[in-house]
Amino acid sequence: MESSNIYNQLEKISSSLRAFSFKLTGNEADANDLFQDTSYRIISNADKYTPDTNFKAWAVTIMRNIFINNYRKKVRRGVILDQTPNNYYLNSGGPGIENDGEMMMAYKELLRMVSTLPEDFKRPFWMAYKGYKYDEIAEKLDAPLGTIKSRIFFARRKLQKMYEDASSAKAA
Repeated sequence: MESSNIYNQLEKISSSLRAFSFKLTGNEADANDLFQDTSYRIISNADKYTPDTNFKAWAVTIMRNIFINNYRKKVRRGVILDQTPNNYYLNSGGPGIENDGEMMMAYKELLRMVSTLPEDFKRPFWMAYKGYKYDEIAEKLDAPLGTIKSRIFFARRKLQKMYEDASSAKAA
């Protein structure tokens, strides 16, 4: 197809293509980019258009495919642009900043709670906390494996109850 005819047909449908691009993207800047990409693709692939077929349907299909491909690229990269005025990058994969102060407070709270446990529960719990396997703990403490498992289980349950009580006391 001759290029002047493509330009004429593109101009006839440009307002509906712009509206469709805005509907797909949801903002004016991205809609303009999508419209430009689509126009470029239509003009550069004019030889692939079959004359006497629906030009608008062909153009809309090109636009929709460009939009879908761009969206997939963004998802693969893990970067989705927030639509707020500051344009923060979400899911950028950057490392999070840990709050060591809160972590130390939680650890100190755990230490205090564990210190209130009876010795029979405290020692197996700490060994499990430090990474010992149940059978290693049983061997070191010269106790049956089932006893060690139940002591650790009940120590966790008591600590959980203490934590819940402490949290509800702080909230009140």
